[in-house]
Amino acid sequence: MTAETIPALVEHAARVHGRREAVAAGEVRWTFARLRDEVETAARAAIAAGVRPGDRAAIWAPNGAGWIVAALGLVSAGAVLVPLNTRYRGAEAADVLRRSRASALFTVRGFLGNDYPAMLAGEDLPELRRTVLLEGEPAGGELGWAGFLAGAAAVGADAARDRAAGVRPDDIADIVFTSGTTGRPKGAMSTHDATLWAFRAWSEVSTLRAGDRYLLINPFFHTFGYKAGILACLLNGATMLPEAVFDAAAVAERLAADRVSVLLGPPTIFTSLLELPDRPAHRVRLAGTGAADIPVDLIRRIRGELGVPHVFTAYGLSEAAGVVSVCPVDADAETVARTSGPALPGTEIRIAAPDGRALPPGEQGEIRVRGRHVMRGYLDDPEATARAIDADGRLRTGDLGRLDARGYLTVTGRLKDMFVVGGFNAYPAEIESVLVTHPAVVEAAVLGVPDARLGEVGAAWLVTRAEVGPEELTAWLRERLANFKVPRHFHVVDALPRNAGGKVVKDALRRRA
Repeated sequence: MTAETIPALVEHAARVHGRREAVAAGEVRWTFARLRDEVETAARAAIAAGVRPGDRAAIWAPNGAGWIVAALGLVSAGAVLVPLNTRYRGAEAADVLRRSRASALFTVRGFLGNDYPAMLAGEDLPELRRTVLLEGEPAGGELGWAGFLAGAAAVGADAARDRAAGVRPDDIADIVFTSGTTGRPKGAMSTHDATLWAFRAWSEVSTLRAGDRYLLINPFFHTFGYKAGILACLLNGATMLPEAVFDAAAVAERLAADRVSVLLGPPTIFTSLLELPDRPAHRVRLAGTGAADIPVDLIRRIRGELGVPHVFTAYGLSEAAGVVSVCPVDADAETVARTSGPALPGTEIRIAAPDGRALPPGEQGEIRVRGRHVMRGYLDDPEATARAIDADGRLRTGDLGRLDARGYLTVTGRLKDMFVVGGFNAYPAEIESVLVTHPAVVEAAVLGVPDARLGEVGAAWLVTRAEVGPEELTAWLRERLANFKVPRHFHVVDALPRNAGGKVVKDALRRRA
């Protein structure tokens, strides 16, 4: 029987994979049966703390066993999960807590030097009734994790199971606030059914399977970490190996020591591993990446130098439960690097003209998506929802792309990123994809900046591996691009500002321009 809700999935995984290792994190070594018990205890504690069906509960913490149990326990108690970005500052987190009307917050102190509860001091959060520390000793009005779990004694197991059984497939499971790369984040609401349907399909194409040991580097507050990580492992009987902070040398050691077989992350993770002078032998069989321009050579090096035989890329967004298309793991390097593969089974991708007409293969237009996993809408924002989902139920992604004759998707940019140079449309993603093929360039980000004569011109921010001047880059680009597409300004930086999904935060660059 297929689990139709996340609480049912936890129970199903315990029944089917009970003795397999579910979570390995420090001293924690839990089987799927033990994980089910931990989740039930957390659900009982949540009920005792006053969490009601439909309440919003937030987690503001790094990857770890506590995040996994808290999230699954809250959802099993009927709550709607609201993950908070660990990079948020106090005002940003408070904004999401207020807008989501979260009644409970689970958080930590000390992660990367941050005191998250202290960041919220003085913020007006009238709906927030309870703050629980997942780690460490409470100070002030918080409740420690042990103290929170102690409340479970007041709620029987049958009551918790009844609460979990009352969760319906079409209930909202989570509200994931969008990355906010071009504006204020919006809360995308996904149901249990939408999420589980999407990641069953994702699992089949990506080949995640029972017995895999999956190093979870992608942050859990992002769909790539929570849904393509925690939930995908529950769906398939794979072991979760949470990693709070990426450090290339430490991760290389863990790949060997923990017998990791699956590693997903943005391209920079694999680039960093390849730059290590010494790498212990490992057993990684499956790598997945996306969210940025990917040089073909990187895919070849992951397969050749890192020795990972199966590599895939994917395209997704929070408004579609996190996934839309996946490139097959056995595709050639060019296909993996330059496309995001075909639509998930049961998903329709349309490349649309401005009037909504479907464009033929090879033509660029807006990527529109229709399927069971499209969000219910944006939280408390019917106008934005109406703009995002058309009359036929297609999600307007705001991304530009094209389909080839095979139906494989290439994402070519953002509608909002396009700039106009003397009357000609220029697309940053196209320019960036050429820049990263220069021998001295590791990463590139391009956007339009004002120009007195042409209206707008391109400006490029580059991470380089060798010294290269603007004159050389300009001459090199003019051999490969129309003149109006060649940036007029170049800035070399140590790193590009990125969000948790690996996407460049262009608003941050725009403020520097």
